[in-house]
Amino acid sequence: MSFDIESVFGLNLAQWLELEFAGNTMRNILLALVVFLGTFVILKIFRKVILKKLGELVQKTETDLDDEFLDLVSHISSLFYWFLAFYLSSKVIQTAEWLETFLDGAFVILVVFEVIKVAENLVDFGMRRMASKRDQTAVAGIKLIAKIILWSTGLLLVLSNLGVNISSLVAGLGIGGIAVALAAQNILGDLFASFTIYFDKPFQIGDLIVLGNDKGRVKKIGLKTTRIQTLHGEELIISNKELTETRIQNFKKLTRRRVVFSIGVTYNTKTEKLKKIPKIIGEIIQSLEFEFERTHFREFGDFSLNFEVVYYVNSQSYDEYMDSRQLINFAIKERFDKEKIEIAFPTQTIYVAKE
Repeated sequence: MSFDIESVFGLNLAQWLELEFAGNTMRNILLALVVFLGTFVILKIFRKVILKKLGELVQKTETDLDDEFLDLVSHISSLFYWFLAFYLSSKVIQTAEWLETFLDGAFVILVVFEVIKVAENLVDFGMRRMASKRDQTAVAGIKLIAKIILWSTGLLLVLSNLGVNISSLVAGLGIGGIAVALAAQNILGDLFASFTIYFDKPFQIGDLIVLGNDKGRVKKIGLKTTRIQTLHGEELIISNKELTETRIQNFKKLTRRRVVFSIGVTYNTKTEKLKKIPKIIGEIIQSLEFEFERTHFREFGDFSLNFEVVYYVNSQSYDEYMDSRQLINFAIKERFDKEKIEIAFPTQTIYVAKE
């Protein structure tokens, strides 16, 4: 037995499609249902099939940015897909003005929310790529500011689409921002200085640096101050703004240390032995596998004949540098004793005139 609309309702199909319900014909209601189901199916296919195929393609690329972006898109909330299908289908039928306004506002809020979520994750991804454990504090500050900007922009966009006049609000925020900036000028100066330190990287945690008369290792780089552990053991706290405005010596960048030192022998050393000294010192330094540059009889000192020695240590370690000096000094003393060359020490000769 076949189902016949006309026999049940006394209407043929064309008449039934023109029936109205809440101001909409059955034709429009069925069309809205088709749009809802069609949109949802298309989005489901996009999520389950197209994104999967794209995932296989991006895995073959060298960069991982596309992998991250595709992962973020694939994790968009299911609620968003349901609402998008419902929202598009609602545009096919007539709805009350208040409901249309509500749906428009809800759609804008949901879209902005999902976009901000994706943008936040991209910011986190970028910070992870740029940062190391040494930069966690500065990264946290940059992420905080980036997220404040994202959410503020999103809020203004939502308010604007909801019909709120944001011109006065933006002007008020601008005036308030200027007032806050003037009140917190020093704090903001240190904050932006921390960003300068982060991006320019004049030093990092663990680096041995010299600031004027102070010398120590960087312990922590904060948003406002940097803490340095001096060689004497105390903690030195310096504002980031001051650090960016002063000259800094960073010994972490020192990979090849040039060492210059002087050694003096007594004036009664014979000339032939003086001439042997540059060769002796050169042989000692080369035998210890350091890079020898030169030794010269530099000057006649107040109480000694002075030689200048130059060599290189291929290390940034201060301990290795001092070890090299110690080894060379021991070897020079031992060789000079063997050659009977006397190392000078401060002396004075007093001549007494006879009357």
